[in-house]
Amino acid sequence: MTDQDIAGLQHRLAEFAAARNWEQYHTPKNLAAALSVEASELVEIFQWLTPEESARVMEDADSAHRVTDEVADVLAYLLQFCAVLGVDPLDALAAKIERNEQRFPAP
Repeated sequence: MTDQDIAGLQHRLAEFAAARNWEQYHTPKNLAAALSVEASELVEIFQWLTPEESARVMEDADSAHRVTDEVADVLAYLLQFCAVLGVDPLDALAAKIERNEQRFPAP
């Protein structure tokens, strides 16, 4: 297993938290709140951009770095949240896509 799969990344995040005695703070409530904060920080980057400017955000090295850092933070908290609650994020997404395909059939 590499650190580049979901389980490997979750394991690495759990080890990081355990080494710092942070798992005591990683309750579902706290992780959901942290996830929301990080998602808001991602939104903040785009807050005052026009649609055209937002489409070009990755062309600027500084803003691209900010975006990728926030994406990483959002994903890290989501993966930790899923680990704590025993949710397989890929299974959850696949099931949601299937439900949406039923709810919103293509014309």
